This record gives sequence, structure tokens and C-alpha cells, in this order.
Amino acid sequence: MIPAGLELDRSRSSSTGRPPAAEGRTRQSDVGIDRRWVRNWRRVRRLPVNLMSRAVEPLSYFSFIRETAHNAHPITFQHWYQQFVRGVNCGPYWPVDATSKVFNWRNVYVGVDSAPGYNRGCYVQAFGPVSIGDYTNIAQNVGLISANHDVFDGRVHRVGSIDIGRYCWIGMGAIVLPGVELGDFTTVGAGAVVTRSVPEGHAMIAGNPARVIRRLDPDACVRYEVEHKYHGYIKEMDFAAFRERALNPRCDR
Repeated sequence: MIPAGLELDRSRSSSTGRPPAAEGRTRQSDVGIDRRWVRNWRRVRRLPVNLMSRAVEPLSYFSFIRETAHNAHPITFQHWYQQFVRGVNCGPYWPVDATSKVFNWRNVYVGVDSAPGYNRGCYVQAFGPVSIGDYTNIAQNVGLISANHDVFDGRVHRVGSIDIGRYCWIGMGAIVLPGVELGDFTTVGAGAVVTRSVPEGHAMIAGNPARVIRRLDPDACVRYEVEHKYHGYIKEMDFAAFRERALNPRCDR
């Protein structure tokens, strides 16, 4: 005869024959193994690209990898591979994240160490000319819209232009609409909708519609330069010829 207490203990055991606590530890261990396997597989999947990156970095063609490494928008082999081998955002001459979209890149002028769409989720619609000055930072999920639908006829686009100066900062989720000009050192707050120009720059703007909330002292603004100057993947010394050959004249600064 089995003692009643023993029957109670057995009834609390699982179908696997293990005590409940031991079974819980096993399940956690199994999950841990799965997660480690996933992390290792991700490393293996990236291995060929990483190996290619190390192999090609010394080549003169890929000098942009070494020379932009300390810039605000460093260009990596992964950027180049994604755009020009895999064909994701293969048009633009500057690095664009796979989650960003650029329409009509030939209408976009990109200054030194600037890269609209470098961060995730950006939308650059360049039906009209779009100019981005040197050393301008554009955060995630920013929209640059150079043309809107006509309010009386949705089939018609009203095309404008966007001109963003040097040393600007466009905060996360901001939208810049057609006809806007932002002067140097303009900071746009996160989520702002910019409908009016601030051509004099040296200002912080925010809100919907965006308005000036603070003026900046021009003497306090720092105009720095990087040692190796690139417009996207293209050295500055070669950019004038590229611009004449590949970009629409309207987007020249």
C-alpha cells in the first residue's frame, strides 16, 4: 500500500516524471539554448559580408570606408553592399537605410557629411528640387516632401522645393513641406510640421505648424569641417563632374 502522502507528491509531478521545479528549470534552459542558437546564426549570416568588408577596405575604391569612419554619417561596406549589390535603394549616391525611401534622387543635392535617409524610416520625395547643406543631421522617420496634391484636384501635384542649409538638425518624426527654406543652424524639433521658411537660420523651431521658439547666437555656433570631404560616396574633388553628369540642374546649390 502506498502512503497517502506519497500519492499526493506523485500527483504533483508532471507527465515527464520530473518534479515541477526541475521541469521549469529545463524549460528555461531550452529557451536559453534556442536564443543562443539564434544569436550565433545571426553572426554566421553576417560573416560573409564582414569577411568581404575586411578584404575590400584596403582597396582605393573603398577609401570612403576608412576616411568617413569618424564622421557623423560614417559609410560602411554594409551600406555599399546593400545598395549596389543587393539593389536596395540603389539609386542615391549617398548611404540610405533599407527602411528609408528616396524618390527621384537626381533632384537631391547632398552636402558634405549629410545623408537624408541614413537613419531608419525616412521618406524623401523629390519631385521638386531638394537641397541639404553640409553637416546637416536628419533623424529617424523624417519626411521631406517637395510636392503636394492639389486640394481641388487630387490628380495634380503642386511642385515646390526644399532648401535646408548647413549645420542644421531635423529632429525625429519632423516633416518639411514644399516651398520651405531653412537657413544655417536651424534646429527642427521632433514631430514638427514645417510649413514656413526660416531663411535667416540660427533658430530652433517646433510645433504644428512649426514656429520659432528660440533664436541662436551666431557667434556661439561652431562651423567645423571634416578632414576628408565626401558628398555621399563621392569625394568632393569629383563631385562637380558627377553633379553635372547625373543631377538635374534645378537641384544645384
